[in-house]
Amino acid sequence: MTHTFHIPVLGLAFSVDTPLKVAQYGISSVMSIVDDELVERLRAYYSKQHNLPYKEIEKYSPDARANRISAYLNMVKDLVDKQIRHIKRANWLKDDHAIQYFRLLPEGGLKQLFNTWLTLTPSPEKESLTEIIKEQITAGDIDVNIMSKVDKINHAKNGEMLPEQFSDASAALRGFANSNLRSSVVLSAGMNPRLYSYLAEFPAFMPNSAGTFDKKITLKVSDYRSALIQAKFLAKKGIWISEYRIESGLNCGGHAFATEGFLLGPILEEFKTNKLNMIQEVLPLYQQALAEKGIIFNDTPLLKITVQGGVGTNREHQFLMNHYGVDQVGWGSPFLLVPEATTVDEETLQNLASADASDFYISEASPLGVPFNNFRKSTAEINRLQRIEQGKPGFPCTKKYLVSSNVCGEELICTASRQYQNLKIKELKAQDLPQPEYQQAFDKIVEKQCLCEGLAAPAYLKYDILKPRERKAVAICPGPNTAYFKKVYSLKEMVDHIYGRINVLKNVERPSLFVNELELYVKHLATYINNNVADLDNKKKKYINKFNAQLLEGIAYYRGLQEQVQQAFGESKANFLEQLNRYELQLKPLVVE
Repeated sequence: MTHTFHIPVLGLAFSVDTPLKVAQYGISSVMSIVDDELVERLRAYYSKQHNLPYKEIEKYSPDARANRISAYLNMVKDLVDKQIRHIKRANWLKDDHAIQYFRLLPEGGLKQLFNTWLTLTPSPEKESLTEIIKEQITAGDIDVNIMSKVDKINHAKNGEMLPEQFSDASAALRGFANSNLRSSVVLSAGMNPRLYSYLAEFPAFMPNSAGTFDKKITLKVSDYRSALIQAKFLAKKGIWISEYRIESGLNCGGHAFATEGFLLGPILEEFKTNKLNMIQEVLPLYQQALAEKGIIFNDTPLLKITVQGGVGTNREHQFLMNHYGVDQVGWGSPFLLVPEATTVDEETLQNLASADASDFYISEASPLGVPFNNFRKSTAEINRLQRIEQGKPGFPCTKKYLVSSNVCGEELICTASRQYQNLKIKELKAQDLPQPEYQQAFDKIVEKQCLCEGLAAPAYLKYDILKPRERKAVAICPGPNTAYFKKVYSLKEMVDHIYGRINVLKNVERPSLFVNELELYVKHLATYINNNVADLDNKKKKYINKFNAQLLEGIAYYRGLQEQVQQAFGESKANFLEQLNRYELQLKPLVVE
C-alpha cells in the first residue's frame, strides 16, 4: 500500500468520484454504487469532460442497473490508469501531478527512494532508480460499497416482478463483478444470505492461477463475533474475506449501527488476539468449499485488518497502526472538507466549515429505521422542517431505494414519502391523543428524510447537472468528529495532518477518539432507557444491563492503556483517567432491576 490511510465511502455522492481525484496519488477510496441513476449521469458528465464516446444506458433496458454500474466503473478505471501513465512519463520536477504524488507520500519507502533520486546526477544509476520508482508508482484502490440490506426486488417497465438476481444489491454486485476493476467490494449494513450466496456464482471472486484475487471481499464489521459468523457463512460458499474493516458503531458518519456496548479499543484487541485463530477456523471451510468446486487451493490468502471511525490526529493514527497492528486507518468525515478529494456542494461545504458540535447529532431520519448521523445546517433538514410548517410533510418518492413499509398494500413504500406520512398522520389524528402525546408521535413520523435524493444532490449541484423539478436540498451524514475541523482544507493539508507533518487541530480542545466514542455510547444508552421507560419488559432490561456491563468492561480496558495514553494521544494520564471516571459515574444509574 502506498499510503497508510484510506477514504471510506461517504454517502451516495460525496465519494462517488473520489478515485478520479485521489487514486492517481496512490490514495485508496470507496465509492457507493447504490444509485445507478447517479453513476450513469456522472458517466455522461465525465465522458463529456474527457471527450469519451457515450451512449446512454436507459433505465428499463435489459439488466440496466448492472450495466450502468459496470460502464461507470470501467470509465473510472480507464481514466485513473491514464493519470498514472501520465505521472510515470512526466517530468517529476515540473509536472504538478507528479510533484503532488511525491509530496503526499508518507516518509520512508518510495518517498525515500525519490529523495535519493533527487540527489543523483544523470547516470546509469539514476536511470536504473528511475525505472524502480516507476514500478512503484501505483494507483490507490478503487473500491466500491454495497449496503447488503438495501436490496429491494425490482419490476420491469410493465410492472412484472423481476427475478431475485435483479434486486438492487444483487444487480450492483453483478455490475462490479463484470467490471474491469481489480479491487474490493465493501459489504456493509449487516448480513444478507441471498446476496452472500450470489457472490459464489462469480468466478471473479475465486482465486486465480497465481493464488490471488481479481475481485476481493471487504467486510465492514463492528464486532468480532458477527465477523466470524459471516466469515464462516461465506467460506462455506467458497468466498474468502480479504479484509475486515472495523468501524466504530457510533463514532462514524452515515448510518450508526450501535454495538451492544462494545467499544472500539476492546474490539480491536479481540481482533488482534484472535486473527490467527480466525484464519485457522475459516480456512478449512474455505478450502473444502473450493475443492467441491474443483479448485485446489492450499495457500493461506492474505487477510487485512483495518479500522475507521472518529480518528482525528496523527498520534491516534499511529497508535492504531502500532498498538493493534492494523494495516490501514480510514479517515472519512474530515475529507468532506477537502474539495480536492470529495464532492460537496459549496453551500454545504461552508456550512460544515462553520459548524460547531451541536450541529452534529444522531437522528431517526433514515427510512431504514437505523440511527443516522445528521447535520442541522443541511439544506435537506431545513427543507424538511419547512415542509412540515407548510402542512406538506414527507417527500415525493421517485428512486425507491429505501422502501420498507407495506402499510398501503403489497407494494412497499418509503417511510419518508408523502404517501406514508399522510397515512400515518391520518391514523394518528383518529386516536384523539392528548396534545403532548400526539406531538411526540407526530414528530417521530415526520422525522424521516428523503436520503435517495438528498445524498445524490451534491453531485448534481457541484457539476451543474440537476434536472428540472429535481430537489436541490442536500442531505449529509458527517460523523461527530467533523466538529473539530474548522475550515476548508487542501488535499496536501489533510494528508500532511494525517502523517503529522502539520497539525490542523492545533489549539483545538478535542478528547481522544476512545473518549469521544465512550461519551456517544453512554448518551445512546441513556436515550434508549428514556425512550423505553414506559415499556421495559425483561428483554429490554436484559439488553440495558448487558450494554451497561460491556461499557464498564471497556472502561476497565482503557484504564489498562494509561501508560501509553500520553505518548499516543498527547493528553495526560490524569486527564484520561478523570474522563473515564466521569463516564463510569454516569453509567451507575443506567441499570434496571
